[in-house]
Amino acid sequence: MPRPSPFHPRTAPLCESHAWKTWAGFLAVCHYGPCGEAEYHAFRHAAGVLDVSPLCKYTVTGPDAARFLSYVWARDISRLKPGRVTYAALCNDDGFLIDDGTIARIDDDHWRCTTASPSLHWFDRHARGFDVNIADTSEETAALAVQGPRSKDLLNDATDGAVDGLRFFRITQTSIDGVPVEISRTGYTGDLGYEVWLPASKALRVWDAIAGAGRHHALQPAGLDALDMTRVEAGFILQDVDYYSAMRAQVRSRMSTPWEIGLGWTVEVDRPPFIGQDALIASSKSPTWQFVGLDIDWEELEQLYERVGLPPHLPAAAWRTPIPVYSGTEQVGQATSGTWSPLLKKNLALASVKTPHSATGTRLRIEQTVEFRRHKVTATVVKRPFFDPERKRT
Repeated sequence: MPRPSPFHPRTAPLCESHAWKTWAGFLAVCHYGPCGEAEYHAFRHAAGVLDVSPLCKYTVTGPDAARFLSYVWARDISRLKPGRVTYAALCNDDGFLIDDGTIARIDDDHWRCTTASPSLHWFDRHARGFDVNIADTSEETAALAVQGPRSKDLLNDATDGAVDGLRFFRITQTSIDGVPVEISRTGYTGDLGYEVWLPASKALRVWDAIAGAGRHHALQPAGLDALDMTRVEAGFILQDVDYYSAMRAQVRSRMSTPWEIGLGWTVEVDRPPFIGQDALIASSKSPTWQFVGLDIDWEELEQLYERVGLPPHLPAAAWRTPIPVYSGTEQVGQATSGTWSPLLKKNLALASVKTPHSATGTRLRIEQTVEFRRHKVTATVVKRPFFDPERKRT
């Protein structure tokens, strides 16, 4: 049975759509109103608040914490200074991706990792020989994502200015309505945004304080449908959609290296030994696949529908069904997720394609079904992210 999150007493009455899904064993709102587009626009033009408590969260402490984290993650975590956050990949001995997530150094001897899937078994398995304490704090830590161009002013109002000078991928300790919280300048929308980490027992008090401050900033509760649209625009990968965890992949061909899924920039190999190091060095030389953005030709799509006397039809939310991608008659990859971008006015997709077909500007073809018939339309390889506003970092 899916469990309610710590914020459920507030989110449930607001969810007029009754549209829920299961996320990591928790009930999560798909969209509060008739569809997710209004919530999407809150993220892009004002501020949206999203319950991200289902994220898996782990606290790591002890004298060897930095050395241990650098060993299990493919990034040199030991260089992370207190008050900073980084994004990294978890890989197995063969260099295949298990998970992706963030690592925050809250203070000298206090670290927090987040992952998409439960990872305590992986951390415990490799902790032998390190003087560390690893605790699964997923249940006791609640989290809210406050995202959008008004998010900074909103949280400054809720914290008496605590995030005013907080830089991108930094974390600070403060309080909201007397509740100790940590606020990181991170998020999954690709926009200016923050994540608030707090004791689950104080969740409703913090929600009410943020909602109160949000009245002056057009704050709107947002669900996972809106988040999915923004993360596609931002070019962010999603586990079990854009890649499979190597821990659960049924066949080797479903496994991906960080180089093949767009996370090569998170891998640092020139350092002391870590899990998968040799395999990652070898696989970096000739990756079979590349993760790319596709801009699907709208005029060609219109023409397909016009031939059968129908207006163009696209899903109201982001899609996650793999769609074949071709070069001529050869299938060279698959689009794994996509969305119509209301802001950019483009039909976008994220795709894995064979390396020779991955250069920016390459014109490929993507399958499109109209009136039960399969067709192909042009899909041009473009740079990711599709949307990358300056305000996200400045």
